[in-house]
Amino acid sequence: MNGFDYLANVSTLRLDKDICIGCGTCLTVCPHQVFILTEGKAAIQLIDKCMECGACAVNCPVAVLTVDAGVGCASGMINEWFSSLRGKRPMGGGC
Repeated sequence: MNGFDYLANVSTLRLDKDICIGCGTCLTVCPHQVFILTEGKAAIQLIDKCMECGACAVNCPVAVLTVDAGVGCASGMINEWFSSLRGKRPMGGGC
């Protein structure tokens, strides 16, 4: 998503490029195109676009990605949506 950044330099996303097999799964599942393939391996290109949803880490077949899912913007948005569905006033969070 172009033009959709979160706070600069706060993402918990980490990639162990030495172990990456270059399958591209992270590129496929990332909703904000945080990753690119370079020299046959994944690389983090746009870390400030990471909403810490955890899709990349959960789907990586060799577990080279880590992220503290549930602490970032995705968690805030999900909690806000859940509250509104239950008829409660949102408590903030989100992006």
